[in-house]
Amino acid sequence: MFKLVLKVIQLLVLAMLIVNVANAKTSHISKLKVPPGFKVELFADNLPNARTLVAGDKGTIFIGSRQAGNVYAIRNNKQYLLAKNLDMPNGIAFKNGSLYVAEISRILRFDHIEERLANPPKPIVIRDDLPKETHHGWRYIAFGPDGRLYIAIGAPCNVCLDKSVPQKYAQIRSMKADGTDERLEANGIRNSVGFTWHPLTKNLWFSDNGRDWLGDDLPPDEINRVDKRGQHFGFPYCHGGIIPDPKFTQYPCASFSPPAKQLGAHVAPLGIAFYEGDQFPAMYRNQLFVAEHGSWNRSKKTGYRVAIAKIIGEQVVAYDTFVSGWLKDDKAWGRPAYVLNLRDGSILISDDKVGAIYKVSYEK
Repeated sequence: MFKLVLKVIQLLVLAMLIVNVANAKTSHISKLKVPPGFKVELFADNLPNARTLVAGDKGTIFIGSRQAGNVYAIRNNKQYLLAKNLDMPNGIAFKNGSLYVAEISRILRFDHIEERLANPPKPIVIRDDLPKETHHGWRYIAFGPDGRLYIAIGAPCNVCLDKSVPQKYAQIRSMKADGTDERLEANGIRNSVGFTWHPLTKNLWFSDNGRDWLGDDLPPDEINRVDKRGQHFGFPYCHGGIIPDPKFTQYPCASFSPPAKQLGAHVAPLGIAFYEGDQFPAMYRNQLFVAEHGSWNRSKKTGYRVAIAKIIGEQVVAYDTFVSGWLKDDKAWGRPAYVLNLRDGSILISDDKVGAIYKVSYEK
């Protein structure tokens, strides 16, 4: 009888824990605010440090991480751990049935991955000669409309001058899918952890995190547009298109390409994505979602939201909040990291602090 009572007590405690966890999740979701007609749901959780998102051909959602060192997958509501103990595998991309994973110094390829989620293959090493510095060393990668693999190489510092010849930091570069034929795409970029291409013009757009220790309100973080290969966006000489660096004064800000949009200082834009679905109202089509990860060293926190940049032609004419609620009374319970279009026209948003993914849809 005693053992039976003890078992019942254990089951009751477990049930209470499950209810409490479920209530906590519901409480978090209820804090997120979206425009009228939209709703936010929990798509997945228990994904430590979930950051970059990419979709496979068969509907699999792949998730990279930074601090956790893991790569995850979700298919038909089932979660898989594809790789662990990697070196900041933030960057992931998908092409021709293969998942590409960028560590700090390597790019790996997992072939036929959607057929082997439960038993991932041994990865093929595409590159193992990338810079090894950890400061801004977590990569972002994506395949462009030209079929090339693009990769961000951040500056290994808060602010410094790359004196290597040829320069190898503070850039976005591209290569063929096999890692060969590397070339420079854009220069003078301190730390981009998100880029994408305009659905119509095919121009490359990217986020850039500005330098620290110029105060709470300087310099602006940036959203940039690449109009021609090799453009220089100012780092380390100019920040936000308007702030000359106190140390590196060789060139004025007018020498460089200005931002497409100046953001708030220290909002830390990460993932960006143009909305390409047809579920949301027409006004959202081809507009740019920006995940503001949020400040880490500002005296009063800022960011911690998903914003939307309204673009007419090639110009950003407005910038407004789309999802908010991660930050209240200068306390943040979560941090949005990336945005992904789904085939049904909804979007996913990852939260690397909570280890969750949210789904935002529109109810007509």
